Amino acid sequence: MFYEIVATLVSAFVGAGLVLALNKLTGGRLPKWAMPVGAGLAMIVTTVANEYAWYERTRDLLPEGMTVVMEVENNSLYRPWTYVVPFVERFAALDEQSLRTHQAQPALRMVDLVFMGRWSAPEKMVVLGNCDTHQRAPLIDAVSFDASGEVSGVDWVSVPTDDPILAAICKLEVTS
Repeated sequence: MFYEIVATLVSAFVGAGLVLALNKLTGGRLPKWAMPVGAGLAMIVTTVANEYAWYERTRDLLPEGMTVVMEVENNSLYRPWTYVVPFVERFAALDEQSLRTHQAQPALRMVDLVFMGRWSAPEKMVVLGNCDTHQRAPLIDAVSFDASGEVSGVDWVSVPTDDPILAAICKLEVTS
């Protein structure tokens, strides 16, 4: 965030400098308000560019084995351009290397999901997926496993067969 603020301030100086140079080229014919307007427009353009570039930058910085499984796009009234081209405000990434299974229950798969948001700290949640019944559940303290791999205390959520999170969980190869 610090670098974005610095980039926005630098762009303000660049915008004002361009207007100053244009004013010199036109022999001082631009109105006095043109320089602050140029600085403001440059700051707005930089801020919008940072909003759109955040997702690609963050996704590219994910470590190997992290796969983006869900994106949440944003559009809002105070950003009318987002109705034309929405930007990704947050996403969920699956840590493929965190896959855990039980030999007696191969359809049950436990993985770590990391939720990343534009202006929020990353959050990790352990998710249990049942590939046979198309259900998934967040794992909380009340969940317990017995020696045979049976699970108790789980609040299963039935999801459609094309659920991106469950599809990614079930697609992972189990290594012994």
